[in-house]
Amino acid sequence: MISLETADLYLRTISKLRARQIYSRGVGGIRSRLKLPSGPKSAAPSMSVQWASVETSAPFLRYPCFAPEEIEKGIFRFLNRTVDLKGRIDWSAPETDRLWIYNLHYFHYLPGTLEAGAGFRLISDWIRHNPPGTKDSWDPFPISLRLVNWIKFLTDISSAETLPGEVLGSAHLQALWLERSLEYRLLGNHLFKNAKALVFCGLFFRGDDAKRWLAKGTAILKRELEEQILPDGGHFERSPMYHSMILEDCLDLLNISTNREDKALRELSGMLRERIPSMMEFLIGMTHPDGQIALFNDAAFGIEAAPAQLAGYYQEVFGEAAPALLDSSRSFSHSGYFVMSPRPGERMIIDAGPIGPDYQPGHAHSDTLSFELSIEGHRVVVDSGCFQYEDGPIRRYNRGNAGHNTVTIDGRNQSEVWGAHRCARRARPLHAEIEQKGGDIIFRGAHDGYRRLKGKPVHHRQVVRTGRSYFIEDRVEGDGAHRVESRLHIHPDLDLDWTSDEVAVKCKGEFLAAISSVQGQVIEKEEGWYCPEFGVKRPCSVLKISLPEAALPCRTGWVIRT
Repeated sequence: MISLETADLYLRTISKLRARQIYSRGVGGIRSRLKLPSGPKSAAPSMSVQWASVETSAPFLRYPCFAPEEIEKGIFRFLNRTVDLKGRIDWSAPETDRLWIYNLHYFHYLPGTLEAGAGFRLISDWIRHNPPGTKDSWDPFPISLRLVNWIKFLTDISSAETLPGEVLGSAHLQALWLERSLEYRLLGNHLFKNAKALVFCGLFFRGDDAKRWLAKGTAILKRELEEQILPDGGHFERSPMYHSMILEDCLDLLNISTNREDKALRELSGMLRERIPSMMEFLIGMTHPDGQIALFNDAAFGIEAAPAQLAGYYQEVFGEAAPALLDSSRSFSHSGYFVMSPRPGERMIIDAGPIGPDYQPGHAHSDTLSFELSIEGHRVVVDSGCFQYEDGPIRRYNRGNAGHNTVTIDGRNQSEVWGAHRCARRARPLHAEIEQKGGDIIFRGAHDGYRRLKGKPVHHRQVVRTGRSYFIEDRVEGDGAHRVESRLHIHPDLDLDWTSDEVAVKCKGEFLAAISSVQGQVIEKEEGWYCPEFGVKRPCSVLKISLPEAALPCRTGWVIRT
């Protein structure tokens, strides 16, 4: 029997969903599963399926990380896990998890990696062993990515090869299936991917189905661009990794929609041209001096294209260089990110925004007022990252307060993240701003995530970058006595030297920073985790200030001297 506390958690989570999501998870979902899409019931060759090569203004972005000789042997590596599927590929990959299986079915490794013959053999094998409705492989998200990757591959080789009828028939059937399975239950990046695939299919195929897919895909994308891309260029799910994904999607769409006669496609192209530059600027703002993204919310290296790859693709599509790395303070106020870049090689990025759209917080972490800091080109204070999407201790650590560089009160998470992708009550920013005064950069922000606790605590954080130091002052207002903790995760490649009142941070013997507490409070050390990539879990030192019975209002904080 479900407990009252669990029931409340479900209700607080469901209450934020949109009516369209609830309907799609219930009645709409049942209806779509009971009825197959109209059209062919198999991937048999069909003379009625007509296609045309998708015209582009620039080459698509390629992922050179896959070894064709290994793929042809059935050896695949995703999420830092290599699996040998023994030549005869078992597409269900039973010894792996669902995200790994999804990656297998995305076919990211196809365009630009395999020769025509090897690529067709792999596609044909997939068709034979994945009939319509097969678990995982026919989910709408893998279908969306697979269709785009197949079309990129088929477009590359179409001038030299006759496309097999079974390939065209399968792609056509998958598009019909996708059309009836659009992910309105999730919305967000999933629906964006669905719509992108419909546009690709609408341009690749010919006939009434293609016209319908093109019209439906462009209509969805125009609506979603208005909502998902914020005025400051950030993606509304507030994950730098998912922002990178949507930016590449937008560049792909602009790449195939330029100079088209279709009115809706021309309008979409105009919207993309208007938004992509600010999206690129946002990504540059979320990039550390090491060239990799910040790891706020669900984010990891190696899943999406790196910022430099996207900047190169941007230049190919736009015909002009992408914006340079920021060298001053910057406010992305709609997304809630604030950047201090006082000198080359140094960057602090502060997260002070909403955790994401209210109806889709699946990739949100409990990281409000957390920050990352790079010094002399090295990451020093790091976010714990993202190890996996399956629920478990490490997932809860990555999503919870303990995995971030912020204040924890009474051992609770500021946002009620639970399960693998759920969130009930969530911290909301009360205010956040950054300003420059002379040579100083000052950030101020606050959130209400702990107002649900007795005494209604409110966390305020001020960061002042002056001279060569950062003064990070945390003020907790409210009533009563509470356990107040503040943490800093230190990159595991760095060494720590302890003295009585400060911690020196060094890289290969070279001094990077000295860390002390604002109030002269004792700094403890505990072990935490740094997960910069899926499947990578590295122990790291976590500096902690702990006030077991702090009478509110109270103050704590850090000084970081570079």
